[in-house]
Amino acid sequence: MYIISDSVAVLKKAADDGAAVIQLRDKSGDLELIRAKAREIIQYKKHRDFLFILNDYPELAIEIRADGVHIGQDFPSFKARSIVGPDFIIGKSTHSLHQGLQAQKEGVNYISIGPVFKTPTKPERIAVGLDYVREAAQKIGIPFVAIGGIDLNNIDSVLSAGAKTIGVVRAAGDAAQLLAKTRRKSLCESQ
Repeated sequence: MYIISDSVAVLKKAADDGAAVIQLRDKSGDLELIRAKAREIIQYKKHRDFLFILNDYPELAIEIRADGVHIGQDFPSFKARSIVGPDFIIGKSTHSLHQGLQAQKEGVNYISIGPVFKTPTKPERIAVGLDYVREAAQKIGIPFVAIGGIDLNNIDSVLSAGAKTIGVVRAAGDAAQLLAKTRRKSLCESQ
């Protein structure tokens, strides 16, 4: 599970529930508020084992010693890499197989694909559907996170399409149940 929120409390609870990756994504806070939130999450890493990804701010991600940074299509991958260096995790949002293959070629460590379903988190974005999940599972050679409108009602279809990692924003409160479904699917496939 990859949990995304602007709330430190939600992200801490997700880590407690077993999320492997959490992302602080605050689109409305100023840089000082985001820095304070990020530092609180870094402190929490002393109590829990998880990867911490900061959204949008490569310089701040380095400063606070996050594990990685996530960027959008509007931020060039080479620019992010020049800021964070060769050993830092970079994730990039993609909305088509073409963008996913391009991001992979640019050397990012993982991509997000979505929104899989229509979501109020990104109302201007057209849902990419399960086809992109299937294409990514077959043609993308780096890890990918399926994201966008995924919840307890539709997670099974996303997992069946080939997603191994599920990202959620609105359904963050259901992290434990979503993680259980993901683990069950993985266990069934290995038998």
